[in-house]
Amino acid sequence: MRLTNRTRSLYFAGILLAFWGLIAVPRAVFGGQKAQEPSSSASASQSKKLSESTDEGSLPAEIQACQSCHGDITASFEKTPHWKTMNDTRGGHAMQGCEACHGPGGDHADDPSKSSLFDFKKATSEDITERCLTCHASGSEHMSASNSFHRQNDVSCTSCHSMHHATTKEHMLIKAEPGLCYSCHLQQKAQFNMPFRHRVNEGLITCTDCHNQHGTSSVLEGDHLVRQVRASASGDVVCFKCHTDKQGPFVFEHEAVRIEGCAACHIAHGGANPRMLKYSNVNLLCLQCHTNSPGIHATVMDANQSHYEQACVNCHVKIHGSNFDGLLDR
Repeated sequence: MRLTNRTRSLYFAGILLAFWGLIAVPRAVFGGQKAQEPSSSASASQSKKLSESTDEGSLPAEIQACQSCHGDITASFEKTPHWKTMNDTRGGHAMQGCEACHGPGGDHADDPSKSSLFDFKKATSEDITERCLTCHASGSEHMSASNSFHRQNDVSCTSCHSMHHATTKEHMLIKAEPGLCYSCHLQQKAQFNMPFRHRVNEGLITCTDCHNQHGTSSVLEGDHLVRQVRASASGDVVCFKCHTDKQGPFVFEHEAVRIEGCAACHIAHGGANPRMLKYSNVNLLCLQCHTNSPGIHATVMDANQSHYEQACVNCHVKIHGSNFDGLLDR
């Protein structure tokens, strides 16, 4: 059967329409989906808007209301790390603004004499600590704050930190170390003025290099209490940060070092004796434990004859531990 010219033309036209339909339909579908995605320029504009949300003109009504009366406090607050949290979108301004610490301020704005705001100057140390820990309870620095010696002795966060009038760029302290610590710890201040001491006053190390002021696990060790020392209950690990040659492990350990720690022989902050030892006479220090030394040690045990030439450490040179000799001679 032969096709006429008209029929042949219609046949080829149908094939062409079907072919173009296969191309046009997917393009329309996928093109429509792509058009719905936000452009990169729009996303960048939105990010820039968030980063500029703390400009004065875009501050929330809450901050502007506080600023109208407390301009000096707000000006100081703008220089603190807390101010940077205004951009935090996780909680919004209600979680990072003035009301996050002081509570709702609507009544205070209407009538300051009937204010129900949280006043840090009048609040108890326990209430202040609880309020600060609503944000600062997590992390290794603050996780033991509820059991810290500072909290047990009614030292609150604002005893050391100032939210509005800090004098240090970091940590918002009311005074820099070690002067801040010395305002309470007068005994340690005197120890750091002794002839042999850790060089805290010279700025080589700080109190918080060894201590976590917010709390750590602390236990009673012999006749001394290890107070909030970083890294371990006995305090030895924090010593090994600098005195790495004393760390070990050793094949033959000195039991006093293993059981009682560095403080069995040394005064941690400073003292009158070389190497910050508890006693000026090394033999007397050793004889606290080694009271039954027989034979050849009899002359050494005589306090009247104990001078440098007869010191225990002349023979027992590896008093922190040895890998070769059980008597710590080498």
